[in-house]
Amino acid sequence: MVFLGIDPGSTGAVALINGDAPPAFWDTPVVHIKSGKKTKTEMDAAAAAILLSDIGRDYSDSLFVTIEKVSSMPGQGVSSMFAFGKNFGTWLGILAALKIPYQQVPPVTWKKSIMFGMPKEKDSSRVKAMELYPVSARDLYLIKHHGRADALLLAEYGRRMMSK
Repeated sequence: MVFLGIDPGSTGAVALINGDAPPAFWDTPVVHIKSGKKTKTEMDAAAAAILLSDIGRDYSDSLFVTIEKVSSMPGQGVSSMFAFGKNFGTWLGILAALKIPYQQVPPVTWKKSIMFGMPKEKDSSRVKAMELYPVSARDLYLIKHHGRADALLLAEYGRRMMSK
C-alpha cells in the first residue's frame, strides 16, 4: 500500500510513503497573481490535478490518501480562511474526480495520535517528522517546510490506521 498525505494550505504540501523508500514531497503548486500593487499567491488547481493524476497513475490500486480536514479557527481573517477552505475543496474535488480513495482527518485527531507528548508549536511537526523519517531531514530542515512535515505525518497517520 502507498500512503499520501495532503496538507491543503497554500504553504502546504503532499507527501508519499511507499514501503522502505524515502518519502517523496511536493509543495502545493501555486500561482502568483498581480492585483494592483499587491501579488496574491493562490493554489494552482490545474497543476495539483496533474500532480495527483500522475501519482494516481503510478500507484493505481494501492494508493490511499489522508487529507487534513480544515475548519475555521478563531482569530484568523475571513479572506485567509476562505482561501484555506477553497484549497481544501479543490483537493477534495480532484481526489473525487480521479477516484482516489481518501479520508479526511481533523488536525486534533492526527496530531493527538502522531504527536503525542509534543509541544503544540507549529515547528513540532518538523521535529516529529524528522524523528520518524531521519532520511528526510534534508527535505524538512527549513522552517518553511512545516507543510511537508504535516503532509508526511498525515501520510504516516493513514499508514498506521490502515495497518490496524
